Amino acid sequence: QVHLMESGGGSVQPGGSLSLSCVASGDFFGISVMGWYRQAPGKQRELVALQASRGTTNYAESVKGRFTISRDNAKDTVYLQMNSLKPEDTGVYICNAFSDDKLYWGQGLQVTVSS
Repeated sequence: QVHLMESGGGSVQPGGSLSLSCVASGDFFGISVMGWYRQAPGKQRELVALQASRGTTNYAESVKGRFTISRDNAKDTVYLQMNSLKPEDTGVYICNAFSDDKLYWGQGLQVTVSS
């Protein structure tokens, strides 16, 4: 069982930056993939960025060049640095982890980009 605890987020003006972090805890052997999804009001949940334990990353086209995902495997933590934020980046950002053939989700954090 993996429990995901997210922190960060908040409100920022367009062009600003925010960072998110997510710590995994519980009884598990290892986490192969950790990352972030987001869900805007009235829209489906979508991938933001994922990182495998060996470092391979995958980004949504809409965030490439602006967002950076990173992991600290020793701390079972994943980070998301978000720069040049746009109003369309607004949504609930949800941490995700794949471990022992199971998918886990965090509670989600609100990110609001507005002038």
